[in-house]
Amino acid sequence: MTTLVTGATGFLGSHVARQLVTTGHSVRVLVRSTSNLQALDGLNAERVVGDLQDMMSLDRAMKGVRRVFHVAADYRLWTRNPSEIYATNVEGTRRLLEVAGQAGVERVVYTSTVATIAVSDDPSALPSEETHATLSQMIGHYKRSKFQAELEAIKAAAAGLPVVIVNPTAPVGPGDWKPTPTGRIILDFLNGKMPAYVDTGLNLVAVEDAAAGHLLAAEKGRIGERYILGARNMTLKQILDALASITGRAAPRVRLPHAVALAAGYADEFFARLTGREPRIPVEGVKMSRHRMFVESDKAQRELGYRPGAVEPALERAVRWYGEHGYLGGRAGTKPVAHAQAA
Repeated sequence: MTTLVTGATGFLGSHVARQLVTTGHSVRVLVRSTSNLQALDGLNAERVVGDLQDMMSLDRAMKGVRRVFHVAADYRLWTRNPSEIYATNVEGTRRLLEVAGQAGVERVVYTSTVATIAVSDDPSALPSEETHATLSQMIGHYKRSKFQAELEAIKAAAAGLPVVIVNPTAPVGPGDWKPTPTGRIILDFLNGKMPAYVDTGLNLVAVEDAAAGHLLAAEKGRIGERYILGARNMTLKQILDALASITGRAAPRVRLPHAVALAAGYADEFFARLTGREPRIPVEGVKMSRHRMFVESDKAQRELGYRPGAVEPALERAVRWYGEHGYLGGRAGTKPVAHAQAA
């Protein structure tokens, strides 16, 4: 049985692909001609060059495939051209689901994000898969694009395609090559580039556990259903304190008001547009940080048998991996960003 994985050159996708290979699956990965293939080093998987924008390449990649894990996404909180994010996340997902339907695949696991889960109006209640959002509640192009892409998956499931949706929270651990916005928070701490923090919170999960949740969703998930794959709700201060305990470095003590962070973000993005560099403080990230994105994963635990482990060991694995791969001391493309929620 051939299993196709998109996004296998990324952080979460690479772990999904490796766990599939480890459990005996014949894996095929879709890679772009311009992709950085470091995450695939040593992976026994067939590589097919293609793109979510190219229907012919998707047809080639889907030949003989019985299962699909669509993990690929354009995960950016800032870009000069937002249409690129929608082209990948919305149009690309629609094309892939169409081709999967034509190929008669047995199961598609679509990787959405916890960002599409609405923030509860009741502060005493944790948001779940049943906390439904609207497009108007989505902050920024990344969230809006993933919300629309998730609707494409739900629509495909209603039309008969066997799609299961997973909503991972913020994964941490080894192999975050790019790195992700959450990884950059860790790197900024490690490189001493975090003099202050904002009052926010998010749910962290070991990347290995989030990947395992994908495999469980393929086996046990109900078609058309969403499953949050998270572990522990933590304030940003708690995350920084955990990193301080792991590394022996002092955690920042100054809490920055959101209004100040937002003003800094607008100023930084103005200069980013002039210089072409990526902003250190993307406005979307600061706006997201106004809400603590705390959620529960009870449904995944109940229906899939999902059992996430502790987050602190995953943070420790991430710290060790960044150190071993030259991300400390300003090397390997370390880019400080706003210390805000980005899930």
